[in-house]
Amino acid sequence: MKKEEYENKIQKLITWAKAYYVYDEPIASDEEYDLLARECLEFEKNNPDLVNPNSPNKRVGGIVLEGFSKASHLSRMWSQEDIFNTKELEDWIKRALKVGDNLEFFCQPKFDGVSLNLIYEDGILKQAITRGDGQIGEDVTQNAYTIQSIPLKIDEKSLIEIRGEVVIKKVDFESINKERIKNNEVPFSNPRNASAGSLRQLDPNITAKRKLFFNVWGVGQNSLNFTKTSEMMKYIFSLGFIEAPMQTLVKSIDEIENIYTNMVSKRDNFPMLLDGMVIKIDDIPTQEDLGFTQKFPRWSCAYKFPALEKTTKLKDIILQVGRTGVITPVAVVEPVLIEGANIERATLHNFDEINRLDLKINDSVIIIRSGDVIPKITKVLVDRRTGDEKEILKPTLCPDCSSELLVEDIMIKCQNLDCPSRVVNSIIYFASKNCMNIDGLGDKIVEQLVREKKIFDILDLYSLKYEDLEALEGFREKKINNILNAIKNTKGSELHRVINALGIEHIGEVASKQICFEFGLNIVDVTYEELIKLDGIGEQMANSILEFMRVNKDIVLKLFKIIEPTVVQKIEAEDNVFKNKIVVITGTMTKSRNEIKEILENLGAKISSSVSKKTDFVIYGEDAGSKYDKAVELNIKLLTEDEMNEVIKN
Repeated sequence: MKKEEYENKIQKLITWAKAYYVYDEPIASDEEYDLLARECLEFEKNNPDLVNPNSPNKRVGGIVLEGFSKASHLSRMWSQEDIFNTKELEDWIKRALKVGDNLEFFCQPKFDGVSLNLIYEDGILKQAITRGDGQIGEDVTQNAYTIQSIPLKIDEKSLIEIRGEVVIKKVDFESINKERIKNNEVPFSNPRNASAGSLRQLDPNITAKRKLFFNVWGVGQNSLNFTKTSEMMKYIFSLGFIEAPMQTLVKSIDEIENIYTNMVSKRDNFPMLLDGMVIKIDDIPTQEDLGFTQKFPRWSCAYKFPALEKTTKLKDIILQVGRTGVITPVAVVEPVLIEGANIERATLHNFDEINRLDLKINDSVIIIRSGDVIPKITKVLVDRRTGDEKEILKPTLCPDCSSELLVEDIMIKCQNLDCPSRVVNSIIYFASKNCMNIDGLGDKIVEQLVREKKIFDILDLYSLKYEDLEALEGFREKKINNILNAIKNTKGSELHRVINALGIEHIGEVASKQICFEFGLNIVDVTYEELIKLDGIGEQMANSILEFMRVNKDIVLKLFKIIEPTVVQKIEAEDNVFKNKIVVITGTMTKSRNEIKEILENLGAKISSSVSKKTDFVIYGEDAGSKYDKAVELNIKLLTEDEMNEVIKN
């Protein structure tokens, strides 16, 4: 994977992560998300200096929503490293065995819900906080009080964090949705979303009616004197928390696999959704020795369940238009119930996928889902064809604006820059967190503003006035002022954020930084020859920038005039050990790789992602791996983080 492809994929992953963790409105299946995250993670491991700082792989979860006050966890709530097969399980255990033999493993069912941290002091429930970003979450204490499975008082007087998953039983989920349909409300897409929506209700009375259930899975800060997780959990359950079934202590991979297989076979019989099995090293001192990565505890992992399959029938294909004009086909299928979710649509990616599957309207198909809203079609059941099937034709006109479409490799694109769908999606991208970060300007609001003809392009955002918004449905004084202030606060943003926000095809955040650092505001007049000289800017990327500026130069210049972006000047470093040297950074250190990269770049170093004979230094930390080995083999100068700091100091 090249870095431009990585940037495109990581932007998609960030969008998916935000939809899932922040807004509880998943737009991709768990399987799709896991696959894309693993692809990006593989690139990030091999190219640590190119890692997007906002990569979900570097994060624990989402950010705090408005509506509840923020609250800090006493100790961090970590995510789990996902494993998917026996080989990955074996690799995980091999790493664990580095600190000791004869390990025991505590296995627990992994419930598919919303993580919650309960803080007890003097035996009284003082606070309930959602995971949030792992350090700061939402204070939902009043709602937690309404959950019957959460004790309000326990027989443990020390300060303690008890953590678990808020879920909803499948039968209660069905009842809630029947009631919502009866009241002309939109039904929840799956039990996980019902749990999230119910826990985050501003009215605790509504939460109380939803029959939420709290499953304990662990402990955060505590002063308990246990040396085994299994014994500690037994004590926690004795305090009044309900013990989940199939929690087991085992000693071998074979035993883990047996428990896992048994759990998979019984997943449908569980009253709540399960999406895997958590495996923890039982010995707490060993856990402390192993410690944590930036995101995961090294002593725990989640063995994910295989995706679920069902048979249904393809009824239709609808076409969606993205911000770059790419037309994406979406399958409409006969509704099928998979683990509480009523599935009516499936992703198809592109028309090559339709051809590969030999998919036709009215085909019987196998659909696969793994805890998601939008699953995918994996197979056509050709032997069930009756003769009523219809060919799926590639479109020649845009489904939204009726413009003629362009076929570009496997993509079909609308070239009309004024296409309503393109306009909406380009503004959504412009306002997103990793671009201009216009807080409060979400997808639905952008769609509403375009639909009401309040804005026609990104420039119109900067002309919005209070009176333009006050007549719109759902817009009140606080909301209007928040949006207008958020737009105003983008003025003076760094130039590379503005360029990234324009959504130039093949140009992500890293490329935007590189180009803006080199050319500044002259980017609008840059030539092919100038661009192609830059390391990592290939022919496709150069042509994409040139074509975008040719078509949109006037808009870009107007935007520059409004925003007055900050241009970072290129500063020549004074003579030092690292100036003009090629440096590779590998392993985990006290500072993030991006911080170390910035320090070295400010000293004039050239940061590389791979070790070769041309490499001058390798700065290494914990778990350095193959790059360290290659540096030793090539006799390249190795420095620890402390040694690097000493060199810089002297």
